[in-house]
Parts: sequence; C-alpha cells; structure tokens
Amino acid sequence: MEMRRLGRLGHSSSVLIYGAAALGDVTQEVADRSVQEALDGEINHFDVAADYGDAELRLGPWMSVIRDQIFLATKVLERGRDAAWAQINASLERLQTDRVDLLQLHSVGDLGELDLATAEDGALAAAVRAQEEGLVGAVGITGHGDQAPATHLEALRRFPFATVLTPLNPVLWRNQQYRSDYQALVAEVQRQDAGLMTIKAVSRRVWPDEDAGRSYATWYEPFDDQQRISAAVSWVLAHPEVTGIPTPGDVSLLGMVLAAERDRISPADAERRLSADEDYSSPFVGMSS
Repeated sequence: MEMRRLGRLGHSSSVLIYGAAALGDVTQEVADRSVQEALDGEINHFDVAADYGDAELRLGPWMSVIRDQIFLATKVLERGRDAAWAQINASLERLQTDRVDLLQLHSVGDLGELDLATAEDGALAAAVRAQEEGLVGAVGITGHGDQAPATHLEALRRFPFATVLTPLNPVLWRNQQYRSDYQALVAEVQRQDAGLMTIKAVSRRVWPDEDAGRSYATWYEPFDDQQRISAAVSWVLAHPEVTGIPTPGDVSLLGMVLAAERDRISPADAERRLSADEDYSSPFVGMSS
C-alpha cells in the first residue's frame, strides 16, 4: 500500500482510507471481517462519522487492539456548538476511545452550511474546544456536491483546517467550472500545507430509480467490476495532491478497491476505460449542495 503525507499533520497515511460508512448497517461479524480485510491490505487510516448508522459502534470493539496502529477520524454533523459538543463526546464513547486523531465538520457542501458551522455558536467552536481539551488531534472539513471545492476554499480562508475532504473523479473533472474550483482549492491547500482527501472515486451515477431495489449500501450507484474500479482508483491516485481516498460504503467492494490500488493503470487508459460507459455521470445530479 502506498503511503502519502497527510499535509502538515505529518501522518504517513495509506492512500486508501477505510470508509467505515460501510459498517453502518451490518452485523458485528461482518464488520469484523471487513476491518480485518482492511488491516491485511495495509490500510492505516480509518474514517467514520456520528451519522453513519452503527458504524462507530462496530469499530469500537477494535480500538483496544488497533488504536495505536491507525489514524482515526470521525465527523460531526451537528451545526450548533452545544449539539456538536454532545455529538463529539457521544462519538468517543461509541468508539471506545478517549481521543480521535481528526474531527471533521461533516457534509459542509455550500456556503449556507459553512456559515452555520463557522458561526460564533457553531460546530467549529465545539471542535476547537475538543482540540484544546485533547479529545481530538486536529480539525478538518468535508462536503458533497458541485459547490464543495469552492466552499472548502472559503472554509480555508476562515479557519486553518488541517484537512479537507472534497469530491473528485474523472466525470466531475470534465466540468470546466468544477475543475477550476478544484484547482483553486488545491492551490490553497498546498499553500497552507493541509491534507487533501477526495471522495466519490468509484461513483458511477445517482441511482436511476429511487423506488427500485438497490444492490449496494451506497447512496450512489458505484462501479462494481474490477476493470472500472481499477480505472477510477488509478485516475484519482494519479493526482499527487490527493493524500487518500475513502473506500466506498459497502463492504463487498473493498477487495476490488484494494486490488485497484495494487495494480494501477495509466490515467489515459483509465479515462478511456471510463469514457466507454455512457451512463457515467455526476453523483450530485438533483442535489442542492
């Protein structure tokens, strides 16, 4: 597994980050197998969130075994200071640990959400308090949607977030405005020496029919064959500014993503392979942020 420096935090982080959203609605037995698969694949960075169902509870039993071996990140979705403070402490209890390495303001994808989170009585104040009290090592920000890179650029102007988690994949890159916003974000990330992680590498499109049965736990339809997963992962990891990508939110896809990281193809070959899919499109169609 390739390791990359997580910005000024200095952590040598696996380029694949375990996306614990996959554990939100599985049994402990299934979760245990998936966590072990990640560890066997040399993943040393685990990412979870308070609102990922039972995911924090599923990771909790592992902390006494692996806490000193991994970089542990969680996220707070609440926007108000007091509610966020309560959620941070609940996450620590559910994770069975007294400290996480990174706490991220979750799903801040537009300026309205950013204003709420960074207000004087917003979630950022709770995150800073948690850092000052030693409950978290650093504070980051995440977000979905077409406005996420521009929003995260503004976030870095307001506060020195240690990390940013923003969307990137080939189909988003084809949009000139999105690409421009992303490149502006990269420039500021590099100026501040923040860590840049990206999401939605293996997203294929939004689910075509909300009423139809969905075959994966992800809220978007993912690629689910080795050729296209390898192409998608290879393309994103060819961007040197990206320190890592979370694995998709379904335990059944982890093995193929691990294989994709091991056996990468060129960005040009990856783009050709993905361009052949006529249904490949943004996962954010229909989203307001």
